[in-house]
Amino acid sequence: MGILREGRTFIFTPVILGFLVRILGESAFWDVLAILLFLIALFCCYFFRDPAVKITKGDNLVLSPCNGTVLEVSENESEKVIRVFLSVFDVHLQRSPISGKVLSVEHKPGKFLKAMDPQAHIVNEQNIITISSDKGIFVVKQIAGILARRCVSWVKEGDALDLGQKLGLIKFSSQVDLHMPKTVDIKVQKGSKTKAGITVLGEIR
Repeated sequence: MGILREGRTFIFTPVILGFLVRILGESAFWDVLAILLFLIALFCCYFFRDPAVKITKGDNLVLSPCNGTVLEVSENESEKVIRVFLSVFDVHLQRSPISGKVLSVEHKPGKFLKAMDPQAHIVNEQNIITISSDKGIFVVKQIAGILARRCVSWVKEGDALDLGQKLGLIKFSSQVDLHMPKTVDIKVQKGSKTKAGITVLGEIR
């Protein structure tokens, strides 16, 4: 179990403050505050965890880009879409759903509605990662929420991606959308639990 480097500030800051409060404080109030700061640091260690993952293998598989709970499965005339909600207790790094090449990484400024809000995927701040593969075009959207104020992408245009390769991170509660070709047979439904790089969201016909 590793810790993502983006979490270091969130972990070390309350730890240092906790030690200072514990050393300099001379009352029960300061003791309680120190304990609270240490608990915050422990939670951040948990939140920014990077567990070892055995990637599910398969030539025609579409894997989940994130850990969470499926909010919606939909289809229109041009694509299929799966929206996944990430609570603060889910692992928050994202992985590539397929092997391919990054066509673009676009940052879209926006609002910070609750991730469960039906309009969140439209108006909230987000990173849009477009991946080209021999199976079609796939788009992973990292969407900020009321607590998630920053989406971090670790890939750039032109990068070659392996199935399950790490893409980025959303800090705190958030949503991830996956847009994919209509040739994908969806294997999950609303309420399904997903794990990045492990859960099969669909199979390409």
